Amino acid sequence: MPSASPPTFRPLYGQIRALIERALDAGEWAPGHAIPSEQNLAIRFGVSQGTVRKAIQALASDNLVVRRQGKGTFVATHTEETASNFRFLRIRRNDGRAEYPRSRLIDLSRARASAEIARLLSLKTGDPIFLLRRVLEYGGSPAVLDRIALPAALFRGLTLERCAAHAGSMYGFFETEFGVRMLRADERLHAVAADADSAALLHVPAGAPLLAVDRVAYTYADRPVEVRRGLCTTRREHYWNTLT
Repeated sequence: MPSASPPTFRPLYGQIRALIERALDAGEWAPGHAIPSEQNLAIRFGVSQGTVRKAIQALASDNLVVRRQGKGTFVATHTEETASNFRFLRIRRNDGRAEYPRSRLIDLSRARASAEIARLLSLKTGDPIFLLRRVLEYGGSPAVLDRIALPAALFRGLTLERCAAHAGSMYGFFETEFGVRMLRADERLHAVAADADSAALLHVPAGAPLLAVDRVAYTYADRPVEVRRGLCTTRREHYWNTLT
């Protein structure tokens, strides 16, 4: 008979990290707001401040919270106008200028999830989703065509007008309007040829080479909440990443 799997062990600070993340997921502390002090959290969970400090350091490493010297620890937010806005933006200008692209919305429609989209979003085939298309422009020139699929149950009331009225990033919009925070994403890159639709929107010939960036974004507890394909021209831009 095969032996039973040994029990998994999670250090105490990891358990506290999970409890704090659960409170974040429940909305106990809103994005941009301070969480309780290490001392108060230590009392709440019945552990030492050192254990709480290690838990918060782990949360900060995963960009769930932000530590500010002399001010405390705050729930990370996509609405801050800082360099963190570029954390999910991987297309950069070749000239090195840190330009945040202009988003031009194309259309928004309701659809039924295909088998593949349902699998990626942990839905059932045929469940309602929103399909959003937009073009990102650098210096007035189209560089990226985004095709975004979102579970309709999480984005009730989503309209093209609401999207257009939001001045910040798309993830900031999802956070402030629907309470959906994007915490991490998995991406795959490969080359494709431009079809007629993408060629027209990106101002390239049909069949021109494009970089396809397929992304699945996740919120708390690794729940998938967005499937996105970005088609990039890379004429004056490139995909950028840092490996550590």
